[in-house]
Amino acid sequence: MPIKRNNPKPRLADSVEHAGIVYLSGQVPNDLTGDITQQTEEVFAKIDALLAASNSDKTRILSAQVWIKNMARDFSAFNAAWENWMPVENSPARAAVEANMARDQVLVEIMVIASQS
Repeated sequence: MPIKRNNPKPRLADSVEHAGIVYLSGQVPNDLTGDITQQTEEVFAKIDALLAASNSDKTRILSAQVWIKNMARDFSAFNAAWENWMPVENSPARAAVEANMARDQVLVEIMVIASQS
C-alpha cells in the first residue's frame, strides 16, 4: 500500500496517509496571543482542515494526544472547548498531559489519528 506524505518539510509532514488512516503531526496555534480557549479553537480549525484535505473529519478521529502547558490553570477550559467541538458519540481514545512547549507562548498542541472516509 502506498504512503502519501502531505506537505512534507525537512522535519515533518502536515499529515501522512496509509491504509485508510491519516496521521496528523502535532498542531499548534499560529496566533500565540490568545488564551487556552482561543488557541485550542484555532488548533481545532487546523485539524478540521487537515482532516478534510485527507477525506476525513473529526467524527472519524480514533486517537488524540494533547499537550497542555499548564494543566492546573487550563485543563478545565481546554475540556470545555473540546466538548463544544467533539460530538460525544464520536469521542476518541485520548490522553492529555502537561508539557513544556517548543515556544513559551504555545499553550496547547494536539496530534490525532483518524480513519478516512
